[in-house]
Amino acid sequence: MWRRVVQRTSCIAHGLGGALFVMLFGVFVLQVVSRFAFDRPLPWTDELAVVLYVWIILWACATMVPTREHVMFDLVWHAASHRTRRGMAMVGHLMLGGLSLWALPACWDYVSFMSREATPVLDIPFNLVFLPFVLLLVSLVIRSAWGLHQAWQGQGLHDGHAPEAQA
Repeated sequence: MWRRVVQRTSCIAHGLGGALFVMLFGVFVLQVVSRFAFDRPLPWTDELAVVLYVWIILWACATMVPTREHVMFDLVWHAASHRTRRGMAMVGHLMLGGLSLWALPACWDYVSFMSREATPVLDIPFNLVFLPFVLLLVSLVIRSAWGLHQAWQGQGLHDGHAPEAQA
């Protein structure tokens, strides 16, 4: 049951990420055509492209990029024993999840405070612009808790280039 929920949620997250990217591409093409073909730049396209870019980056990092695809010090990881890898994974997940959890209330306060301001052209409230950052922090806390659970059980400590890591 959980596997099906995770698969559907992942499918929705990838679909939304793809839709955001298509929107960004469309806005970019419209911007180029209006600027160079008609010599009439549209100021709202610049602003919307920046907002969509921020959303795409934060959305993808929070929901689409698997943990194994994030930055890792491979040289140290591959040289370490299984027991050392377990300790490194647990410390890493505790640090990342703990710092994200610690930053979450202050970030939420800032994002909710930014509802008073809006983008200059489209008048999009800044709390909507920066809301994906809160989602990213929540995602990091959840992923770190899951990673800590897996490391505690000794799972996921294999070589990143081994065939079982690709599954």
